[in-house]
Amino acid sequence: MTGTVAVTGATGFVGQALVDHLLRSGWRVRALVHRRGLTASGTELLETVSGGLEDTVALERLLAGADALVHVAGRVRGRSARDFRPVNADGVARLARLALDRPRPPRFVLISSLAAREPGLSHYAASKREGETRLADLAAGSSMRCAVLRPPAVYGPGDRELLPLFRIMARGIAPVLGPAGARASLLHVNDLAVAVGQLLDSAAEGTYELHDGTPGGYSWDDIAATVAAVTGRRPGRRLPVPGGLLRGLAGLNLAAATLLRYQPMLTPGKVNELRHPDWVCDNSALTRATGWRPAIVLRDGLQPLLVPARPHTNEGISNVH
Repeated sequence: MTGTVAVTGATGFVGQALVDHLLRSGWRVRALVHRRGLTASGTELLETVSGGLEDTVALERLLAGADALVHVAGRVRGRSARDFRPVNADGVARLARLALDRPRPPRFVLISSLAAREPGLSHYAASKREGETRLADLAAGSSMRCAVLRPPAVYGPGDRELLPLFRIMARGIAPVLGPAGARASLLHVNDLAVAVGQLLDSAAEGTYELHDGTPGGYSWDDIAATVAAVTGRRPGRRLPVPGGLLRGLAGLNLAAATLLRYQPMLTPGKVNELRHPDWVCDNSALTRATGWRPAIVLRDGLQPLLVPARPHTNEGISNVH
């Protein structure tokens, strides 16, 4: 299937990778942009609409004639539920209502989060689950086909969350932020983009988890060992970070954020997520529904991120023919 696909969150880390993949796959992409443009601009297959999720006029322009909608935009930083719900829940519902008002509702793919599996952990997790629930409730009994993806921690070019941690490990320090025995799945952003493309090409509905194909996910030590193997160094010095220390720092950060009016990443809720022992995913349902299989394991995904490519030179090449 190809046609016109509307994309929110198109200028973000995941959104950029998704737009690039959809354009290469032959889709016409109409992207909602808020503050900055897209690096893929200049192709006739890409159109942009300026506005945010609260701008009904912009959203109607975004959806006009669209065959599909991929909602990527989300809020990951905040002090309270009031910071997360307007984007992660209300924004989903607003888009769903406008999509249902179209003469032919577009296929709706929501990029949620694995955190939605545990909504009691944080305001972020609760808002992502609420967004999923409101989409399902609005679409029930309608002709709009909906699917939800719950990716785990996603990394890749442009990542601002995991890549700094990988680089710390590459310098010889291996922080352990979770409890003993904790395991988590990971996913390269390009594999996520391919999964969305294959989901759009299918009639699959429902909620799907996905990961990089590593059974049982990774422990913190597994991740540190992979970083060491990629960089050719010994595994970094293991540095367990006590949960009490993390919670104390998170509490101080939240208090400072409340006083200084900024949106924090490290909060008590985020610590709950970090300390949760099981973020392991299962690909089987998505593979059965779409045929998608991950292609990038952690070692291959980290190689270009942590090991600079050697510059090409003319040394040893003769110009005589």
